[in-house]
Amino acid sequence: MIKLTRLNQVPMILNSDLIEHIDSTPDTVVSLTSGQKFLVAESPEEVVDKVIQFRRSILHSDVLAPVPERTPVSATHGR
Repeated sequence: MIKLTRLNQVPMILNSDLIEHIDSTPDTVVSLTSGQKFLVAESPEEVVDKVIQFRRSILHSDVLAPVPERTPVSATHGR
């Protein structure tokens, strides 16, 4: 999820996985896969940077997360 600002200065949180494309007309228009469109104050480059930053934060947390220990298959079958 990324935080953007609508043109009327109201903040919004957007699921960045739903972004289909971003246009600059000259306002920035974020089009979603659902067909919804949002006019936002950020430039297309800023939106892309926010998406990249968000995805990096997810990948970074996955790398640092401890891997759960697996029980060997033979131990679960009483062998």
